Amino acid sequence: MEPVLLYDTTLRDGTQGENINFSAEEKIKIAQRLDDIGIHYIEGGWPGSNPRDRQFFELAKGIRLQHARLAAFGSTRRPGILPGDDQNLAALLESGTPVVTIFGKTWDHHVKLMSNTLEENLSMIEETVAYLKQEGREVIYDAEHFFDGYRDNPEYAILTLKAAIRGGAEMVVLCDTNGGSLPAFIREGFRAVTSAVGGGGLRLGIHTHNDSGMAAANSVEAVDAGAVMVQGTVNGYGERCGNADLVTLIPILALKMGRPCISPENLKKLRGLSRFVSETANIVPLNSRPFVGKSAFAHKGGIHVNAVMKDPSAYEHIDPALVGNSRTVLISDLSGRSNIEYKAREMGMEIGCNGCDSRKIVQEIKQREQEGYQFDAAEGSFKILLEKLTEQHKPAFDLESFRVVIEKEKNRPCSSHAIVKISVGCKDEITAAEGSGPVSALDNALRRALHQFFPDVDSMHLVDFKVRVIDGNAGTAAKVRVLIESRDQDNLWSTIGVSEDIIEASWQALADSFQYKLAKQQNLQCLD
Repeated sequence: MEPVLLYDTTLRDGTQGENINFSAEEKIKIAQRLDDIGIHYIEGGWPGSNPRDRQFFELAKGIRLQHARLAAFGSTRRPGILPGDDQNLAALLESGTPVVTIFGKTWDHHVKLMSNTLEENLSMIEETVAYLKQEGREVIYDAEHFFDGYRDNPEYAILTLKAAIRGGAEMVVLCDTNGGSLPAFIREGFRAVTSAVGGGGLRLGIHTHNDSGMAAANSVEAVDAGAVMVQGTVNGYGERCGNADLVTLIPILALKMGRPCISPENLKKLRGLSRFVSETANIVPLNSRPFVGKSAFAHKGGIHVNAVMKDPSAYEHIDPALVGNSRTVLISDLSGRSNIEYKAREMGMEIGCNGCDSRKIVQEIKQREQEGYQFDAAEGSFKILLEKLTEQHKPAFDLESFRVVIEKEKNRPCSSHAIVKISVGCKDEITAAEGSGPVSALDNALRRALHQFFPDVDSMHLVDFKVRVIDGNAGTAAKVRVLIESRDQDNLWSTIGVSEDIIEASWQALADSFQYKLAKQQNLQCLD
């Protein structure tokens, strides 16, 4: 089957999403990761619109892409002038990219809103494409609002495409810019275009937005109807509800539709790419993201886990390793013995050796979840609990005592101090520290005390801290759940604490986090 070309616009359309902002240097790093995974086209930005994108294209001249062709993005010439006199077109050429993507207006309603004539709009499209072709560029034409235009005035929408084709566009991309179309209408639009301007080697692409939650479905429908290029962004980032998510579309194309787009080796890098872009954007990865999310292959119900242990295809539509992901079995009050036995094997632990078998562990988990614990979100604490129940826990340190003092003076912010006394083997350590709050002070004091024995503890950092009231009926005396997410250079883990005292709950989660880190470090040292 004909390969599908992947066109990534994370660096342009993706940055138009709320709270997403990349520096020029960050855009270079993302471009290199996109190139490494085998993306065919990378849209770097709009050099005529802002200094940052111009800086990106200057930096891009110093890197060599192995697979992708870099594209600069811009609009057709302005009304009433020649293409050679348009400063934005000049900026596109100065960017030095081998590909230029031009968008033009397809919807007659938009043309009239801009106080332009329908005839002049057609001239703008044809002349702009022809001018860029004469300058030696590969030209991709994005038909902005094509499906809205086709719905209101199909004859004129088709005329705009013919103008781009006369100008010499190698690829005409039909855009669902408002994201309001449904798959059946996408197919109808492609059939109409193919009928009206098909032949002569015309190649069509698709660009969808997710305002109706249909971006991926519409893209799939377009490919089925003849599109040979799919435009989208990593993680679906983009304006309003975002763009088509390439992280979802790539495995659908490659694994579900049998349409070559990237190699199986590069497909395994997909989860890493998704996480890299979300970290660079400073956005928490979406656990439920299809294929690559943390929960994409997570199993919680005991019946499900029992089936997956016998045949993974019972509840997994693909092998998670194909996209660089892995299976996760969650522990909760819905767990059965299969969950416990699976997790124990995964963690390299034996259960039942002290009479505490999987059945008793399940009962203990269900009781603790009734008290407010949530182990499916805190695998670090679950591992420690499992070690304690099976008498395999070897704590790196023991708490002797801690004290937290919060001071508040009139017209001055609170200050927090903590004193922590721990024992490591037969040695005691007492350390004091300040912090921006009581938990911060505890963290600093514990970290300082542990550093005397475990210098590598400095590589561990807190990523997220959540506090939830379990039952608000008791007011300020209600029991709370504290979830802490921590990471080092290699791993990410979560721990939990529950108590009526928020400081105590925080300490439980904090202490478990350090115990988990240090136990893992000691195990690695034993392997060495």
